Amino acid sequence: MKFQVGKSIFEIVEGDITRQDCEAVVNAANPRLSPGGGVSGAIHRAAGRQLWEEAKKLGGCKTGEAKITKGYKLAKYVIHTVGPVYRGSKEDRELLENCYINSLKIAFEHKIKSIAFPAISTGIYGYPMEEAAEVAIKAIINFLKNCDCEMNVKLVLYGNEAYKIHEKFLERFMAKANKQNFK
Repeated sequence: MKFQVGKSIFEIVEGDITRQDCEAVVNAANPRLSPGGGVSGAIHRAAGRQLWEEAKKLGGCKTGEAKITKGYKLAKYVIHTVGPVYRGSKEDRELLENCYINSLKIAFEHKIKSIAFPAISTGIYGYPMEEAAEVAIKAIINFLKNCDCEMNVKLVLYGNEAYKIHEKFLERFMAKANKQNFK
């Protein structure tokens, strides 16, 4: 499902983030930026050992922040961001939103034209998929709406259930935006 936002395209796709054709892949990282399980492990395996060697030199990453490395065998770049461990607080939402915004800011600063995001924090960090979908979609669309940039932003969802949840929220968001003459 694609949605035009200014000069940019935002789309949600079901698939494997390590198989996307894009300049940058966003890693749902842990604070040490070390290879882990889930998305992070898959990204590190696809990029190769050099990714961890470079990531070690960054000194970790705080929740909500983002850092960039080369992407090695995976893509031109990997943007690492640390999502919140879900506790049900207002701060969780702000930190998750910051993951998307700070990753997009880095992409803009590096003139990256295509970027793929996973559903940050929805795995072992326990963020409920419905809430995470709302935060991710709003953060990405609002960034693109307010940025004079031309980017193709993908939200790559693992599994049909995750895709359907995001699709439902994106359809509602688009319908509401169309009522408000959003372009």
